[in-house]
Amino acid sequence: MAHLLGGENLSIAFATRTVLDGVTVGLEEGDRIGIVGRNGDGKSTLMRLLAGRQTADSGRVTVRGGVHVGYLDQSDVLDGESTVGFAIVGEAADHEWASNPKIREIMGALVGEVDWHANIHSLSGGQKRRVALAKLLISNDDVIMLDEPTNHLDVEGVAWLAKHLQGRWRANEGAFVVVTHDRWFLDEVCNRTWEVHDAMIDPFDGGYAAYVLARAERDRMASVMENKRVQLVKKELAWLRRGAPARTAKPKFRIEAANAIIADVPEPRDTVALSRMATARQGKDVLDLENVSLTYGEKEIFKNITLRLAPGERLGLVGVNGAGKTTLLRLLNGEVPPSSGRLKRGKTVQTAVLTQEVRELDDVLDLRVLEVIEREKRSFEVGGKDMTAGQLVEQLGFTKDKQWTPVRDLSGGERRRLQLLRLLVGEPNVLMLDEPTNDLDTDTLAAVEDVLDGWPGTLVVVSHDRYLLERVTDHQMALLGDGKLRGLPGGVDQYLELREEALSAASRPAASGAAGGAAPSGPSEAEKREARKNLNRVERQLSKIAAAEAKVHAQMADKVGDYEALGELNAKLGELAGEKEALELEWLEASEVLE
Repeated sequence: MAHLLGGENLSIAFATRTVLDGVTVGLEEGDRIGIVGRNGDGKSTLMRLLAGRQTADSGRVTVRGGVHVGYLDQSDVLDGESTVGFAIVGEAADHEWASNPKIREIMGALVGEVDWHANIHSLSGGQKRRVALAKLLISNDDVIMLDEPTNHLDVEGVAWLAKHLQGRWRANEGAFVVVTHDRWFLDEVCNRTWEVHDAMIDPFDGGYAAYVLARAERDRMASVMENKRVQLVKKELAWLRRGAPARTAKPKFRIEAANAIIADVPEPRDTVALSRMATARQGKDVLDLENVSLTYGEKEIFKNITLRLAPGERLGLVGVNGAGKTTLLRLLNGEVPPSSGRLKRGKTVQTAVLTQEVRELDDVLDLRVLEVIEREKRSFEVGGKDMTAGQLVEQLGFTKDKQWTPVRDLSGGERRRLQLLRLLVGEPNVLMLDEPTNDLDTDTLAAVEDVLDGWPGTLVVVSHDRYLLERVTDHQMALLGDGKLRGLPGGVDQYLELREEALSAASRPAASGAAGGAAPSGPSEAEKREARKNLNRVERQLSKIAAAEAKVHAQMADKVGDYEALGELNAKLGELAGEKEALELEWLEASEVLE
């Protein structure tokens, strides 16, 4: 294999903290490398150094002559004033790129629903991300570097990107490096893994599953079997080995070695015991949606669906964007009344919802992490073990120093962890998580999963993270955008098959109509363009309302005790909520045109 690029003795520090200290790495043709490590340990910094986007304090980066390197930045770097079309293909004429089937496939998969003539600044964050990814993938680079490419992609989008990278080059050609917290994606596309930790890099052969095994072996040889981090790795390895047999076929995943390491590790969850405990806490009745329909304007979100949650049930929800996953959680939580049907709620049920926002922490911004948890309770029982608040906080990655950090100074991932902890210590018996993996690294995700393994309650998880869904839930259901709720005995793979069948079925009537002239034509292109414009306008307005709500919450935090001012601010929140509801209705009407 020919050498493409490499870094020699790279060191870089920020303030007094050394991020990388004399590391040497190389990239050869055929390398498919995933970079893992805790948030802040230098994953993105390493990638920027290798891509020439940043300069090391010492050491050097060399690139073989003629090698072109493409780079997907984690932040938004597109020119906001340019159009979508210009941002992706520049001044190239349509026939120059549309004649290439590979480029057409990339366009269709990533930006097929985005207005080609819209300005970049008018797009949502997810749309900007897809445009940037399309711009990178249509270029003919020898090496591509992807920093969190799965952000804002749904399950289908992640699966498509994995398939694209698998077939982008022949096995001994090209190379890519990817930083992502999506462990299924890492396992699917990578043949090598670099772990960044303590200012150094440890290389491993294979994808995520092989990396977990190799790391457990390494730590065992170092005689740290009782270390907390190793226990989490062993538990995850046990699940990888027992719960997902297909992964054992991955290169370098040695079954005998895995069996030896996990011989003394119990199953991740004692399902029978947890179910018994859940029944004791909840009774036999939890939450039931019976023949529920929900309509916004002319848009019917749910059509006569029934869902019964049992004590200790662990349900994963997947679905297309706009199909109503978050709305279903709100229905279960009693926040949204159904248009017809009813919600039946057990008498002892106590729900808690982890939303996609972190505004729930606005009232404790000035408190320290440990103070937030101790204010709820000082001792807890997790998985049958008694723990202090400090021990529980540490289990989710807050070191003793971090425990005394004010909430306002936490990173996005740290706030997400604290948000989940705060919900758990409130001792709900029904926990609903809406995209819980946002901003969390792989080690933190393993710690979160370990906490959830011992949690004796009913769990509902909405996520595009296949690994998480398979890891913490016992079965999955799907919302396909047709108002119905379907069981998925075959898991996420079955969901992707159903989506492919639905898309094929949707295209067949259009084709037969063109031949026979009898099928309805649907919305015109002009109507679709207008709908996209409305969608973009509404999303911009919703972003402004979210910012206004955050500002009001901050003002309320400053006015504690001033009841007159708090009353006025609360009234302002009510007005914003009304505006938001009206805009959401407009959004649904516009999205219906584009379905």
